[in-house]
Parts: sequence; structure tokens; C-alpha cells
Amino acid sequence: MSQARHTVFALLSAAAFGFIIPAQAADAPAGKLVIYTSQTPEIAQQTIDAFKQAQPNIDVSWTRNGTTQLMNILRTEQMSGGVKADVLLVADAINLGALKKEGALLAYDAAPVSHINPAFYDKDKAFFGTKIIATAIGYNTTTAKPVDSWLALTLPENKGQVAVPSPLYSGAALYHLHTLINTPSLGWPFYQKLAANDIHPQGGNGPALKAVAGGTAKYGIITDAELIRAKKQGSPVDVIYPREGVSFVTEPVAILKGNHNLPAAKAFVDFMLSERGQQLVREKGDRPVDDRVTAPEGFPPLGQIKLLPLDSDKAVVEDKAVRAEFTDLFGG
Repeated sequence: MSQARHTVFALLSAAAFGFIIPAQAADAPAGKLVIYTSQTPEIAQQTIDAFKQAQPNIDVSWTRNGTTQLMNILRTEQMSGGVKADVLLVADAINLGALKKEGALLAYDAAPVSHINPAFYDKDKAFFGTKIIATAIGYNTTTAKPVDSWLALTLPENKGQVAVPSPLYSGAALYHLHTLINTPSLGWPFYQKLAANDIHPQGGNGPALKAVAGGTAKYGIITDAELIRAKKQGSPVDVIYPREGVSFVTEPVAILKGNHNLPAAKAFVDFMLSERGQQLVREKGDRPVDDRVTAPEGFPPLGQIKLLPLDSDKAVVEDKAVRAEFTDLFGG
């Protein structure tokens, strides 16, 4: 048998028995991937570990901080011409909407969104929600009574007793601010009443939860997933969805246009939106966006929660002025 015929025969035999794995492996995503995320360190590590198990040829490095801090890092890198991140996984769509408007995000038309409500991803597929996180009222079950309105936090008996994350740090808090100031029954007067009630927003959801669970605050404006997880772990906290409604973020994932490894970046988005990735969201105590994956125990059905809408494009345009007004009210 000639060498050529031998080679053809070997390839055909390998194909017949499904042995063309090396060629497939050669086409698999590989190399370095840099992710900037606002997930908590523990959940971020678990997310990366699960992704690396699914894509062992990809070497992942990640940086974790509050969404606003990550945006500041990214802006500094943009000015210096040395953006390090390939993928962003942050709390809210306002910051990503601003990056989209600037042309800094890469649309991914082939992203697997067939089981995701279009309300949870960008219409131009520049970013994609990975979970549904509502901002609600948390309260200490030993020192406070349940309330049914955001305005209860402004009552005199709660003066200085409400822990509030800062929208200058937290993406979820920023989205919450934009949502409530555009809710007619609340608006800026709600925040003015908070300020008058000796409330000082600072940090993110973690410190606010710690203050409520530790009893240094009776109430907190905190994401529901954080509260539900803490309650399951034995903390004296519970969650209330006020009658006016709640804001929600989707912790979107996006690919930066100047990324250094597009196949790996797409693989990460694919994983986060896959059924396995959404099961991981559920396992870590969050509500998935995939309609095939149920919410964890303790989460009420979405139909029982009033989700407040927000025009994120409008929020992007108004964001600088909104931040300035917030700073004037509460300080930087």
C-alpha cells in the first residue's frame, strides 16, 4: 500500500471509530482570558473554576471589585491604550450601556439565548444577563418588624438605622437609584427623605448585609439573593419586596471590542448562558435567566414580584447628572 493510500485509510478508520479528537481539540478555545467581575470573591472563584473545568485549555485570570471601581480601572486602561480585560461580568446594564454607546463592546450575534427572555439581554446582543437580582428591603428579624413600603425606611423611628449601598460603588445600587428616581411614587423625594433621616450610603451589598445581620442597622436596601443566602445560613435576616416594586439587575456578561482572545471570550459567554452555567447560578443561590432552570428554594415566583422597569438607554444619558445629584445629597 502506498504512503498516500495508507494515510487515507488511517483517517477513514479513525473517523469510523470517532477518533478525530486531536483535530477537534486543536480547534477548541485556548490561551489566556482576562475577566473583570463584580461577583463576590467566593462566587467569582467558583464561576471561574466551573468554566475552567468545561474549558481546560483556557488559562483564566480575573480581577474582582465593585462595578464602579472596575469601570474606573477600565477607563484608566483605555486612556493609556492598554486594556487588559477581555470580558466583563458586572452587576448592571447602565455601565455596560455606556460602554456600548462608546463602541467599546463587541456584539455576539450567535450567543445562545433561545431560552432567555429578550428583556434580560441587550437588543443588539452587546451584553447578556446571566441572573435576575432584585434589590429589596432586608431587616433584622430580632430587632425590626417587617414593613411593606420603601417609604417606611424614612420614618423617624428608623433614623440612622438603614444600611444602604452607595451607587458610586455598587452597580446594583446605581441601577436601583435610577429606577426609583423614575418611579412616580418615590422619585428623588425618597432619597431626600433618606438623607434627612441620617442615612449614609456607602460600600456595596456585603457591608449593608453585615450591618443588618449584626444588628447595627434594623433595615437595609440589599439584593434579595444576598438576604436569602444569609437567611439559609442562619443569619437573623429576612427579605421584603415592597409594594411599590423593586429594581433588578441581571449581572450581564460582555465581550470587549479590543479583546485579546475572541474564541475564549465567546466560550465564556456561551458557558454563562448555557444550561450548565445557569445551573451553576442556581447552585450558588441566585435566580437564573434561563427558563429551563428553576430558582433556588426561598425565592418567590417572579409573578409574585413587581419588577420596576428602567429605560437603560435613558439612564446612560442621564447617569452623570444623576451621580452628581446623589453626591450633592449624600456626599462623595
